[in-house]
Amino acid sequence: MLETEKQFTLSNYQLGLEYAKQQDQNDALASYRNHFHIPKDKDGKDWIYMTGNSLGLQPKSTKEYINQELEDWANLGVEGHLEAKHPWLPYHEFLTESMAKVVGAKPIEVVVMNTLTANLHFMMVSFYQPTKTRYKIVIEADAFPSDKYAVESQLQHHGFDAKDGLILWKARKGEELANYEDLETILKEQGDEIALVMIGGVNYYTGQFFDLKRITELGHKHGCMVGFDCAHGAGNVELNLHDSGADFAVWCTYKYLNSGPGSLGGCFVHERHAHRKDLNRFAGWWSHNKETRFKMRDEFDQLSGAEGWQLSNPPILSMAAIRASLDIFAEVGMEELTKKSTQLTGYFEFLLKQLGEDTIKIITPSNPDERGCQLSIQVKNADKALHTKLTEAGVISDWREPDVIRCAPVPLYNSFQDVYHLVEKLKQILN
Repeated sequence: MLETEKQFTLSNYQLGLEYAKQQDQNDALASYRNHFHIPKDKDGKDWIYMTGNSLGLQPKSTKEYINQELEDWANLGVEGHLEAKHPWLPYHEFLTESMAKVVGAKPIEVVVMNTLTANLHFMMVSFYQPTKTRYKIVIEADAFPSDKYAVESQLQHHGFDAKDGLILWKARKGEELANYEDLETILKEQGDEIALVMIGGVNYYTGQFFDLKRITELGHKHGCMVGFDCAHGAGNVELNLHDSGADFAVWCTYKYLNSGPGSLGGCFVHERHAHRKDLNRFAGWWSHNKETRFKMRDEFDQLSGAEGWQLSNPPILSMAAIRASLDIFAEVGMEELTKKSTQLTGYFEFLLKQLGEDTIKIITPSNPDERGCQLSIQVKNADKALHTKLTEAGVISDWREPDVIRCAPVPLYNSFQDVYHLVEKLKQILN
């Protein structure tokens, strides 16, 4: 986006509470806030909840979805696998189509299973196949720590030195955001030594939404496998995983997908790998052909598609919570969600800029195409005491060392008035 276009976009917003109220009245998605439980303070007032990037709020329908499975378990016992209202045997399949739409994939490319970092390891079993000369892994320097630990342990598992084998795509000195030219230089200089490029689709710290297709094409050009951790992207931005051409991606469902703490994750494997039986993988009986799975005597017959990376039968209670949330996403659609998200976060940026650049620095990209709903804010000469005061004022945000407050106005349940009141409280604290 050109700077003139950027200024014009920000000039569309107005100051004052009445403007925020008007925007909420005109918001086609405003009613979806009522679909969620909004946490309240000790006085019964709604918190200004801005941490959907850490743990999404609970849909009011979740209890009903889980209770249905509890009732079927109580009334049917083991027969619930076939006789439950939503039979448990194929339960993961009830999530596939909706999840595929959320991440921009074909159903054959998506499966809900395991948890985020476990899925990352399972993907690396197949897509990180180092040799003596091509063994290095590229991640962004500010990757989520779990990603760094995972790839380091994979290097060590294969007998390589983690310090030698890990390449960090760093932001330039004095900058916060990673630069594509620097990644191009890394691959140009070391591409024949790199086995895997594994980047966080949306960086957890800065909120930078990377160009997945550009990175994939660059990695493939140099003979590398390419994967993404989309924990901060799924349900937040339009990932278009199929069109990106990525070999694989993983994500969690407890952030923007509102499935509850520690809930299951998702996996994407591009359809060009769907029928490959030469890929190394860990297998279990849920990756075996469904038609013969229960004959129990057959040799392993691998399922095609992302389902072929499953190991075990699905944990139904967690999947019920995911289904409750995905049904809301299916009703709203990612296009409408991201449309509101752009407006809501743009309004947030506009209000923060009124506080002055000598006070506030937003390290998240200003181009809406390069971010989701999260803004990462540096407040000059502030420490965690500022975050504590904000919490005491009724704002639930997220502090990241050394000096960043992360706030994510989630379009499904946050309002323009939430954003207005957050910035007003921040202004009062700073004054």
